[in-house]
Amino acid sequence: MVAISRSTIIDAPIAAVWEILRDFNGHDRWHPAVDRSALEEGRKTDQIGSVRNFVLDGGERIRERLLSLSDKDRRLRYAIVESDVPLMNYVAEVALKPVTDGDRTFWSWTSKFETPEGRERELAQLVAEGVYDAGFEAVRARVERHQPALSAPTPSASGAAAIDGMAMVIERHGGPEELHPVAVSAPPPGPGELRLRHTAIGVNFIDIYSRSGAFDLLQPPGAPGMEAAGVVVDVGPGVRHLRPGQRVAYACPPVGAYASVRTMAAALVVALPDSIDDEMAAGGLLKGMSAEFLLHRVREIRKGETVLVYAPAGGVGRLLCQWATHLGATVIGATSSEEKARLARAAGARHVILPGTTSLEEQVRSLTQGRGADVIYDAVGRDSFAHSVAALAPCGHLVSFGQASGPVGSWDIGTLAASSATISRPNFAHYTDTPEKVAAITERLFDAIERRVITVEIGRRYPLSAAAEAHRALESRQTTASTILIPNENEEGIR
Repeated sequence: MVAISRSTIIDAPIAAVWEILRDFNGHDRWHPAVDRSALEEGRKTDQIGSVRNFVLDGGERIRERLLSLSDKDRRLRYAIVESDVPLMNYVAEVALKPVTDGDRTFWSWTSKFETPEGRERELAQLVAEGVYDAGFEAVRARVERHQPALSAPTPSASGAAAIDGMAMVIERHGGPEELHPVAVSAPPPGPGELRLRHTAIGVNFIDIYSRSGAFDLLQPPGAPGMEAAGVVVDVGPGVRHLRPGQRVAYACPPVGAYASVRTMAAALVVALPDSIDDEMAAGGLLKGMSAEFLLHRVREIRKGETVLVYAPAGGVGRLLCQWATHLGATVIGATSSEEKARLARAAGARHVILPGTTSLEEQVRSLTQGRGADVIYDAVGRDSFAHSVAALAPCGHLVSFGQASGPVGSWDIGTLAASSATISRPNFAHYTDTPEKVAAITERLFDAIERRVITVEIGRRYPLSAAAEAHRALESRQTTASTILIPNENEEGIR
């Protein structure tokens, strides 16, 4: 399944934009790709169920049905019924929201569809650029009040000066004690950048790896952190998918999220739906995006499989338990205490195994009638890897996505033949390094949160200045659910 998500700001009142878009059969008058269009069976242009039969400028014929239309919400959905372009099971949605700053319009255009094998990239680009981006520019040219119509927005007046704030910085790699507060300033955004005031910051094991130097992500001096939510202060030239005052979040390199204010590249920053608050985003975006690609892209979980999840009471572990259970898997959690076992069961784990006289692999085989686990999600690393390999079912898949206890070390690949094992060591950045990848992952993630397939719970909150304390708690396995840092007014600047 291919998922496309595009959005833009139109410098015109929402009523003017909606008047164009709600005319389901009017796209031949404004979209450059549509040559001619007609409604079938004498239906009205805003009548649910009406079918538009149109021809593209290249001669391809497409029939699309209007599924829903709401003047109140300024939203419509439609689906392809028949098409010369091989887009199967195509369903799209157009939605508008008012932007009070300047009486402008936020327009999102999303879709999901299937394609012939091998043509996913080609057809995704056709829809994203040839249909959506081209449509944005065409409507912009018709309704925007300022010329030239296609000019990029410039930084707001508030971006003329740097904004002072505070960051938790390390001067050298080491323990939590290396984190200390430093006065910083966020400069005005340049081309492709935006400036944020953070409202909540996620704490993750990757921050500990950055601080300690285990991962080559942070060269001191600098601030760790790859995940945060906040409010856009202003945007630089070329940034069209976000606007000042908008609630946003990100989970991406470069590190530097442990700060009250930040200027950064805008491409991988996403707008937050109203249903997801800032703390939920800061505590769940990186973990949720990780769970999405672990379950759907690294190794797609199938109904009836047995899945073993280490640390099932932690941030990622809880999401893996919930989501894998929803997908029809039988989940086994492996944790260290009865309290965490209770949390794992609440997250959907059917069985939970604890340390004892019987090894982990023996307990897994006992629960699976000797077969083992089809998929294992192991974020522990050195202390668990051998047990995970031994617990795999024939042709099982071990996903080693963390090293809380240290690197797994060197292994003889021949030992994997005992179960014809597949081993993956996914890197978050490789699954989230383009706007298209981020849009596809967050669309599925936000949908799962909104439908309560998964829930993001905040276990602990710390002031930004207490980042070292948060790291100590995470490293000592004292935490459950997600941990976040909260910037506050008296931390904005060190005097």
